[in-house]
Amino acid sequence: MQQRLWTQEFLGMSFSSLFQYMTHYSLVTVLPILVINQFSGNVFQAGLAMTFFQVGAIVSRPLAGKLVDSCNKRKILLFFLGAFFVINMLYYFINNINFLLGLRFFHGIAFAVGTTSVATVAALVLPDSRKGEGIGYFAVFSNLAMVIGPFMGLLFLSRFGYTLFFFYIFLLGVLVFFTGIYRKLPEHVILPSKKKNKTLSISDFLEPKVFSIAFVSGMVFFAYSGLLVFIPLYLKSLNMVEYSSLFFATFALVIVLTRPIVGKIFDRFSENWIIYPGLILFFCGLIYLSFTHTTFGLIVSAVVIGAGFGALGPSFQTMAVQSVPLERAGVATATYFFALDVSVGLGSFFLGLLVKYIDYSGMYQFTAAVIVLTGIIFFMIFRKKK
Repeated sequence: MQQRLWTQEFLGMSFSSLFQYMTHYSLVTVLPILVINQFSGNVFQAGLAMTFFQVGAIVSRPLAGKLVDSCNKRKILLFFLGAFFVINMLYYFINNINFLLGLRFFHGIAFAVGTTSVATVAALVLPDSRKGEGIGYFAVFSNLAMVIGPFMGLLFLSRFGYTLFFFYIFLLGVLVFFTGIYRKLPEHVILPSKKKNKTLSISDFLEPKVFSIAFVSGMVFFAYSGLLVFIPLYLKSLNMVEYSSLFFATFALVIVLTRPIVGKIFDRFSENWIIYPGLILFFCGLIYLSFTHTTFGLIVSAVVIGAGFGALGPSFQTMAVQSVPLERAGVATATYFFALDVSVGLGSFFLGLLVKYIDYSGMYQFTAAVIVLTGIIFFMIFRKKK
């Protein structure tokens, strides 16, 4: 008899992850507009709002994996999901850029430990016979948040203004906390792993087996940061800012429709059948986006990019978690997310500088070139591993 996949514990972790990422991506999309329109900032300062968040996540992510593996996971969830809730509430009181940047740093810390915790627990509550399948579905929640978050954020901002937008962020904080802690987890999941020795090494914080896939995935997310952070500003420069929500909504729909097909191909054949087509589609979508000046072109680019990126994200995460034994799940997850944190932080900072010199179209062509380089590196690394 096939073991259950969709348990209440797994659903709780999945939805807590969804709401954490929805918070993150809603803020990433709206805060640049806030910085420029409300605080009279510039594009570089708008990028800093993302960079400070990533710095907080980067400095704490390696510690997060060790913390989750060596401490009571129930207590970790209570503390850091609670901190996430409080920080979400504080966004309502932002009145200057310095306050915003400081809050973003601490939000990055809570986000790093919170997402690592729920991802690790989700992997541990899955039955061994369906772990690969379950991790793939868990990844869908965070991937959906990447597009639902910006869509909802822009929708609240355009329809109701900043006050109700930050109330929406507060409600997400409430959902993050209660979905993550409402179920009592089994002892074999929450209890810390037994320590084999007292000597600390780099492998206690980062998993070497995940380095290669984390690096390749990081390059993809570096390119994706150009969409995440700068799409509203790009469309504003084209006098199409009202279509930002349409871009992300189309992007989300494509991911939802293609995910079941992607998962079956990944399980039946190999990651190569997903990764290479995904990279090609992502490249083509970025190039098309860089030249588009119409609503139709925007929708087409969202479809192509969604099909490509939607295939890559869950596939890379599944490869990372499946490369290690279960007792290393926390560190492996932290290592993978650490690479994404670094990549998105570097992308938001570097691409923000680049826009000053080559405009948005040139920036998206540059990220397309990064995707080409990603495909070459993936081939060189994983051809040898095969």
